[in-house]
Amino acid sequence: MPEIILDFEKPIEQMAARQAELEKTLSSNPEIAEELQNLKKKIEETKAAIYSNLTPWQRVQLARHPNRPYTLDYIERVFTDFLEFHGDRRFSDDPAIVGGFAKLDGRPVMVIGTQKGRNTKENVFRNFGCPHPEGYRKALRLMKLAELSRIPVVTFIDTPGAFPGVASEERHIGEAIAVNLRDMFALTVPIVCVVIGEGGSGGALGIGVGNTVLIMENAYYSVITPEGCAAILWKDRAYSEKAAEALHLTAKDLKALGLVDGVIQEPLGGAHKDYDKAAQLLKKSLASALGALSDATPEELKNSRYERFRRIHFYNEPPDEDEKDEAK
Repeated sequence: MPEIILDFEKPIEQMAARQAELEKTLSSNPEIAEELQNLKKKIEETKAAIYSNLTPWQRVQLARHPNRPYTLDYIERVFTDFLEFHGDRRFSDDPAIVGGFAKLDGRPVMVIGTQKGRNTKENVFRNFGCPHPEGYRKALRLMKLAELSRIPVVTFIDTPGAFPGVASEERHIGEAIAVNLRDMFALTVPIVCVVIGEGGSGGALGIGVGNTVLIMENAYYSVITPEGCAAILWKDRAYSEKAAEALHLTAKDLKALGLVDGVIQEPLGGAHKDYDKAAQLLKKSLASALGALSDATPEELKNSRYERFRRIHFYNEPPDEDEKDEAK
């Protein structure tokens, strides 16, 4: 895959280019060895400084990075014996959602996730990772198969949102997502959900009702994309960076707010820098999350899932007149 440099990564790229130049001439000019060593140290320090202080908008850019690992990349590296299932048994198959039986360290699971494409042809086929109603119905069909088999469900979320086109509305996208929400709460097997890239609105939540919800370090989870928020609040998508800050959509913010249960570390610079290491870190977190749920009874799993989402809310009521008088 071609290397793609984001704007905030350009200082690193410039120093890396200088390093390459020095390394080419090192054999004929040993005097530059010290300069080369200092440059390597400076590159590592710059990387640490940049990637440890990313803005919310910069993390959104990493979450959308074209070279970022997608669901099938993780399935290939984390699971074995993956057997993909197709179709919702009502309309058609939706390639924007993939899923099937697999094994995690020998333990059978049902793995389901949204899938994007790497190029224009693949993205058209995968509908840019935006599922149609039949995608959510396929996902629910597989979840119910998992319940019949008494095995856990693992979902990977990476979508800007469900497809909002006419065809999607004609086949009742809202109803499909709503049914998934309802029926996922009723499942009696463990459900672990992981936001691996973009977690956009109801399109993400349609496979996001879990006992444990995790998020990758540079992923985001939000009720709306920053661009959509900017278009509504400021009537201008140029305010997307400001919207990203206002939405509190980063992994760190979401953990502090109690919207996710854990943050999965990524290789320095993002998961796209090292697929294998990113998969290893993800696998470790999945195994831990599933292990923590392994002894729960079906009723406990349903109740804990319900209570988990009931806790995700707060509101402020204005004081009544008596309280105002007392305050005076």
